[in-house]
Parts: sequence; structure tokens; C-alpha cells
Amino acid sequence: MSHDLQAALVQAYAERLSLEPNPSLTGERSYAAQLHVGAADVLLPPHNRWTFQHMSQLCPTLVVAAGNAAPSDLGAQQDLLQDYRFNSLSGEQVSLQDHLDATFTDGFLVLKQGRVLCERYFNQQTADTRHIMFSVTKSVTGALAEQLIEQGLLDPDRPALSYVPEFAGTAFENASVRQVMDMAISIDYVEHYEDPNSPTSHLHYTVGLTPTPPGIVKYPSIRHWLRAFKRKDEHGGFFRYVTATTEAMGWIMERAAGLPCHVLFERMWKQLGCERDGFLLAEPSGHGVVGFGFNATLRDMGRFGLMLLGRGRFNGHQVLPQAAVERLLRGNDPAVYATNKEFSEWSPQASYKSQWYVFNDRALMAVGIHGQWVFVDFANQVVIIKQSSAPQAENVIDTDTVHLLKTLAASLGDA
Repeated sequence: MSHDLQAALVQAYAERLSLEPNPSLTGERSYAAQLHVGAADVLLPPHNRWTFQHMSQLCPTLVVAAGNAAPSDLGAQQDLLQDYRFNSLSGEQVSLQDHLDATFTDGFLVLKQGRVLCERYFNQQTADTRHIMFSVTKSVTGALAEQLIEQGLLDPDRPALSYVPEFAGTAFENASVRQVMDMAISIDYVEHYEDPNSPTSHLHYTVGLTPTPPGIVKYPSIRHWLRAFKRKDEHGGFFRYVTATTEAMGWIMERAAGLPCHVLFERMWKQLGCERDGFLLAEPSGHGVVGFGFNATLRDMGRFGLMLLGRGRFNGHQVLPQAAVERLLRGNDPAVYATNKEFSEWSPQASYKSQWYVFNDRALMAVGIHGQWVFVDFANQVVIIKQSSAPQAENVIDTDTVHLLKTLAASLGDA
């Protein structure tokens, strides 16, 4: 670990913990938020402390129904980790609660052998609250793509163009389905959240999450937006994080399966014994936003993690094919991932496979901006879910969150 990272973490914790612990829009402030906040304010702090839990009131959505079956049993809410501390990368011992406060946590769940060890809610979130998961959605989409492969509906070696002829002349024209799934696409795209002219900002304008600045014309749909991208170099042999590849993957999946993606999500969701419907944000043409639009309760995301931990089996159902989950867990070459310095610094020794960060043969990790996490540790049989509303999309403390997830799961290995 570099001295610069350690110093940055020390400063970040000091600044964050000097504030009101886990400040929220409570009482009259929360009511005022409902009166004055619109969809275009979703990502803006401090409004996001409220908006991330109320996306269905602000944006068009597609229901991902839980079905009518009784919820699968996770045991009673409890907290056996009140005294847990870990050796932070800052060089300090940090309590679990201080880390949760420092990262603006709304919900935190730890499951061991299918039972709740720790369940905490903040910022007025409850067990019934559906929270946006941002790019964790990518990983759900990737798992479903692996399912389509096992069902014989999707061929990862075929050209993406063979499923979506509209990719002709775009960055995806010469890509294979597998290259799209693993984000090995050479595309003229940079994932910047603050630049108003970045492709990501244009995506947010299209979906309606941020206001379109004067002089900028927004795309009428995500699929119009996708067709604007051109290839940069040859595809393959690298990892480049680009939300456009996930949205392209969703288009491919819909053509392969003959079903909209929210229905593919729903077929899985109904088998998990979820307590509440989930939902996907819908873009202007009516398609689900599969790159960052899924919303669900903390416990239901825990059920999804337990299903993966069971290699696709949960609640009496083989929800995903075992081979699909095992292929995810094998990951890709960590040396390829390591060449992406920005990502490998906060998640060392990882690889990237089918929209998942993979610690090969040990753990799967899904990550969303502003502090959304799903961590499935197969070696220690632990699932950890974190939902948050941090003011920044990314922060240096994210590096310590990865360290916490790995350290906490390892500490529970013999529990």
C-alpha cells in the first residue's frame, strides 16, 4: 500500500467522522425533500440521502415482481458485530460503525450460512425500503446472461452484430458477445461522472437523472445513445469499464431470449422468496436500464447473494444453472485486470468476468457508485450487502470498503 493512499484515508476518515454521524434528511427536512426534489436532483447531495430510497416516486419504472410465495427465511434481525473492528488501510483500527458512518451507509447486512449475523439501518431506511443499487445492476445482468448461455439461447462466441443488426457502424459491430460481457470493448468513451459532456452524463440526461444543460441535445433513448459510439482500437485482451457495454449487453439479451430484461430479472426474483417487488428504472423508449437501474430491499439483495453462494440453488429452486455461477467464480486473468490501474488499486488481485469483480475461485463482488456493494465469499460462506448514499460517486474510502468486506468475511470463516 502506498503512503499516499494511507494518508488520503486518514484524512478522509477524519473529515467524515467530524460531521454529524450518518446525517440524514429527517423529519421536516425529509418532507421538504419530497416537495422540492425531482428526478433531475437524484444524484445531488444532500438530496440523494432521500432520493436513493424513493426512486419509484421520481422516475418511470418497470416492476420486477416478487410473486406471491411466502418469503424465504433469513432468521430474525440481529446484530452480533457491535464490537467488530478491523485494521484499516489507513493504519488505524476502525470500528465497523465508524466505517459505515464514514461511507454514508443506509443499510448493512451480513449473512453467514444463510442466517442474519448483522442487520443495520440508517437514514430512515427500513427493511421494507427499496434502495437503488446503481452498477450492482450490471452484475445481476451479467449473471442472467450466463444463464442464457447455459439455456442455449445466447452464444458468447457469436458476433454481437448477429443479435443486434443495429450495431452496424458502431463500436459494437466487430465485438463478440463475450467481449461485451467482459467489458473488453475498445470504445471512444470515458466513465466520468462530473464532466457535463461525458458519455455518462449524456446517459443520465437520457434517463432523466440529471438536467440537460443549455446547448446540449439529449438522446431520445439509450439505444440511440449506444449507436453514437465508434470503435477506438481492436477489441479484447483488456478490461475497460464502460456502462455502454452493459446497456449493449441488455439489448443483445433481449434479442436472444425474446423477452425484455425486466422479465428476465423477474423470473429469477420470483424464485428467491423475496419480501418485496424490485424494480428497474425505465428509459424513454420503455426499456429497463440494466447498467444501473435496479432497486431492491437490503434483505432481498441478501437472498440474491445467498443464491449465488449456493451455486445457483436457493429456496428450493435451482434459480441459476450451477455451471453459470461456477464460470463466474473462475473469473478471468488477474494480470489483464491489473493493467487497469484505476480499478486494480482499489480491488487488487481481482479479475473481471461477466460484469462481476472476481477474486478467482474465492469471492464475487458487485459495486455501484455512491456506495452499493454485494460481496459473496464462497471460501467463508458469507454474504455482505451494503446500500449507501454517499455524496460522491467514488471516494478513496471505497478502497477501505473492499478491504473491510474481505477482512470481515475472513474473520467469520470459522463462525
